[in-house]
Amino acid sequence: MDAISTSTLFIILGVLLFISAYFSGSETGMMSVNRYRLKHLENEQHKGAKRVSELLDRPDRLIGLILIGNNLVNIAASAIATIIGMRLYGDAGIAIATVVLTLVILVFAEVTPKTLAALHPERIAFPSSALLKPLLKIFYPLVWLINWITNGLLAIMGVSPEKHQGNSLSAEELRTVVHEAGALIPEQHQSMLVGVLDLENVTVEDIMTPRNEITGIDVNDDWKDIVRQLANAQHSRVLLYRDSMDDAIGFVHPRDLVRLLLKEQFTKASLLRSVHEIYYIPEGTPLNTQLLKFQSTKERIGLVVDEYGDIQGLVTLEDILEEVVGEFTTDVIEDKHEDILQQPDGSYLIDGSINLRDLNRQMQLDFPTDGPKTLNGLLLEHLEEIPQGSMSVKIAGFQLEILDVQDNMIKTVRLVLP
Repeated sequence: MDAISTSTLFIILGVLLFISAYFSGSETGMMSVNRYRLKHLENEQHKGAKRVSELLDRPDRLIGLILIGNNLVNIAASAIATIIGMRLYGDAGIAIATVVLTLVILVFAEVTPKTLAALHPERIAFPSSALLKPLLKIFYPLVWLINWITNGLLAIMGVSPEKHQGNSLSAEELRTVVHEAGALIPEQHQSMLVGVLDLENVTVEDIMTPRNEITGIDVNDDWKDIVRQLANAQHSRVLLYRDSMDDAIGFVHPRDLVRLLLKEQFTKASLLRSVHEIYYIPEGTPLNTQLLKFQSTKERIGLVVDEYGDIQGLVTLEDILEEVVGEFTTDVIEDKHEDILQQPDGSYLIDGSINLRDLNRQMQLDFPTDGPKTLNGLLLEHLEEIPQGSMSVKIAGFQLEILDVQDNMIKTVRLVLP
């Protein structure tokens, strides 16, 4: 070292600090890169993404390589800085070199490159991988030795780098990712994606049309009445039954009725022959499961039954799709009935039979849905009795005024928003 001039030592020290900054930035950049965007770029045949992905497959080897290089460079820089300090200031130069080099390394070789790499990981990781990959092959024996020791220590603690799976996301984490996407994903698309994730948390019982609202035709009625009801049917499929909904026969489709009118005489016997067999659904079935069952069985509609086999309601494929894409009308004749009517004073008149999930969705409310499924059921559970007249209650922070009670059911409620 005595034969090397002080100016040359300064140049060597600068080069070593630059290399140290490279290793520091590379470490942060490689570990900060978005794994899902990396996978996307890899599928797009991005060369830098492929190199980074290969290196990250074994993070223990990558970290071992970077730390070996960084420590070797920093130790060499420390030795050269000590020599420079002693030449300039004698024995006092050792302390001066230690303090100055520590500050220089922290600012220029640690904090600055790591901050830059954390803010722009791809711009640092992709070009760095071009040098790290051949370096890993050159220093592989030393890296292997260090990893063998460190992995042995990790094995004692029950950790295995080979079996590490740190990229999987739970449904809740994925939901957070969708919400945090911001302008990258349109709000409507975010709502649809979250709707798909929510399907597993909702059952057919939550969205079904209740039994008392199912429109059907009693085949034991007079034939003229049956024809009139079929002509005025507002749904794409009509349920036929004998005397009671419990004795359901099946569904008939309007296209089958048209075929009957065109090909043969339209009679009650021909109508019964055109009936499609009923598809039954257990009431606790999650929507994601039922959606797949509809797909596999080629069905679009089913009756929901409880554990005793009693009919509780009706669910269609459209009902499930509305949980994802929002409401749309598929009836032959659009239902003009409004469940929610805004009043001039700012309050709302609400039908007591409205589904709580629909009410929450339409008005951005937060009524509990883990118990009763309708507003009427929620009020009756809260009151623990059937109200005999008008009264006011407060649920989930909202003021509700019961206006009309008929047939043991709350028919109309006034909602006053805070």
